[in-house]
Amino acid sequence: MAHKAGFVNIIGNPNAGKSTLMNALVGDKLSIITSKAQTTRHRILGILNGEDFQVVFSDTPGIITPRYKLQESMMRFVGIALTDADILLYVADVTDKIQVDENISTKILNAKVPLIIALNKIDLIDKEILLTYKNEYKALFPDSEIFEISALNGKNIPSLMKRILALLPESEPYYPKDELTDKPERFFVSEIIREKILLCYRNEIPYCSEVVIEEFKEDDKIIRIRAIIHVARDSQKGIIIGHQGKALKKVGITARKDIEKFFGKQVYLETFVKVTKDWRDSDKFLKHFGYSQ
Repeated sequence: MAHKAGFVNIIGNPNAGKSTLMNALVGDKLSIITSKAQTTRHRILGILNGEDFQVVFSDTPGIITPRYKLQESMMRFVGIALTDADILLYVADVTDKIQVDENISTKILNAKVPLIIALNKIDLIDKEILLTYKNEYKALFPDSEIFEISALNGKNIPSLMKRILALLPESEPYYPKDELTDKPERFFVSEIIREKILLCYRNEIPYCSEVVIEEFKEDDKIIRIRAIIHVARDSQKGIIIGHQGKALKKVGITARKDIEKFFGKQVYLETFVKVTKDWRDSDKFLKHFGYSQ
C-alpha cells in the first residue's frame, strides 16, 4: 500500500473548538484550551503517524479583525494555513451564530483542496437547529463535506479521522515518524504557563501577557525552568503578582503540576514578571516572542 501524508489545516472562529479537536485527533494535549477567545496565538502542528500515513494537523488562531500588531501576526498564521493545506478543516460552533468572514470565505472557495466542515458541540443543541446549520454551511460551501461532531466528548471523531485518511494524498512523510510536533519543549512550557494566566485572571490581563522561557535545564531527576511573564503596563504587573505574591504563586503551582505531567519528571519552576511597554504593537518584541513569519 502506498504511503499517504499531508497537511490538514484547522481554521474557524474563536472558541469554535479547534484546539480541542486537534488534541482529540492527535491523541495528546498540544494546544492549550480555555473558554476565552484568542487562546491560540501561534500555528501549532500536531503530527499523527501510522505505518502507512502521516497526518500533519495545524491548529490556528481564531479568525478575527486585527486591532493591533499581535493580532495581525496571528491572522498571518491563518492566511498561510489557507495556502499550504492538502485538506482544510473548518470548525464551526453550532451554539454560536453563523458568521464566516467574507475574505476568508473567498480564500476557502479558491483553495482548490478538499474542505471538511466540522459542526462542533452538537450535544448542546437540538436536531432542528443542527439541520439549519448544516443547510446554511452547505449553501456557503457547496463542495464541502459536513461532519457533526463533539470534539470534547469524542462524538464522530473516528468517522472524521477515517475520512481525512481517505482524502490524504500519496506522499512520503514530511517529518520523522517519531515526531509529535514541530515546536520545541520551551514552547509548550510557555503555553502551559500562559494557559494558567488565562484561567486565573480576567479582563485584559491575559491578552496583555506573554511568557518567555529564559532558562530550561534538564538532568536525570529534575527540570529547572525560569519563566518571565511580560505585561504591557505597570499596573498589570501588580495584578499578575497579586497581594503578597499569592496570584503569581497560584499560577506557578498549577503550571508546575501540568509541566511535570507533560514531561513525566519533577520540575522546579521560577516565575518573574516584567513590564515590556506596549509589546503587542512592537515589531521588535513580536519578533523576539516568535510571532514573525
